[in-house]
Amino acid sequence: MNKPNRIIIALMLAATAVNVSAKTTKQHHQTPKETKMEQNANKQVALNAVQAFFKDYDADGIKKYFAQDYIQHNPHVPTGIEPVLGFAPLLKQAGTTTQNHRMIVDGDLVVMHNTYDNAEAFGAKKVVTFDIFRIANGKVAEHWDAINPLVEKTASGRTQVDGPTQVTDLDKTAANKTLVKNFVDDVLFGKAPQKITDYISTTEYHQHNVGIKDGLSGLNEAIGALIAQNNMFKYNKVHKVLGEGNFVVTVSEGEWSGKRQAFYDLFRVENGKIVEHWDVVQEIPAQMAHSNGMF
Repeated sequence: MNKPNRIIIALMLAATAVNVSAKTTKQHHQTPKETKMEQNANKQVALNAVQAFFKDYDADGIKKYFAQDYIQHNPHVPTGIEPVLGFAPLLKQAGTTTQNHRMIVDGDLVVMHNTYDNAEAFGAKKVVTFDIFRIANGKVAEHWDAINPLVEKTASGRTQVDGPTQVTDLDKTAANKTLVKNFVDDVLFGKAPQKITDYISTTEYHQHNVGIKDGLSGLNEAIGALIAQNNMFKYNKVHKVLGEGNFVVTVSEGEWSGKRQAFYDLFRVENGKIVEHWDVVQEIPAQMAHSNGMF
């Protein structure tokens, strides 16, 4: 190849590189307004899917809002849309209803803090759950959850679902997620438990766990009792940290009472401190209705 040809080829390659670079630079990045619109759309899909399943018990609605290849992580329900369609008539016959108490969205994942009534199919007449839905192409594509019976009396006198519901401080979402993640690492994993007051407010800490009283004193009392019984819970791995504004949810696995557990913890953050906590803890069964796992 002579020298002029080499120069021409080099110039063509350089021009191509410039064009590729220009195209890359022009790639669209969502504006805050577009992100908010997408989040609202995902929330609406989750609400529509839950209504089709638990209020209308409607096969057409289920097909509209659940993906055909829907992935299930509830350990007792087989994966796919067919089990959902088959389950709906049973819920209708039982009169199972649901109420949403909190909802947050993080990207394509929507977290709902729900209660269900006439819910014997889920283990008790009344249950409290955390449901996580992954939304894709306008449909629910995947679902995770954890379920506990709803109890009448708790150690704090609060219920498992009452308290603030409004999402605020959207500009602090990333900081609040980091705060909670560090709290889990340092305190729940036991890496630096002495730093607990770096994360939890010493003046206001509202507790919704059925066996723990309000405040740091209530938490310390409960931990002391568990240690005395040689039954302290153990967190082994965090699978998800999801947040929107002042609410952050962690999904973790660990051990308690000698059994593997799924820990769903919801934290409310205010002025850089955790001020409120709700949770659901569910045993991970040895045998599941699918091979997807709970996480």
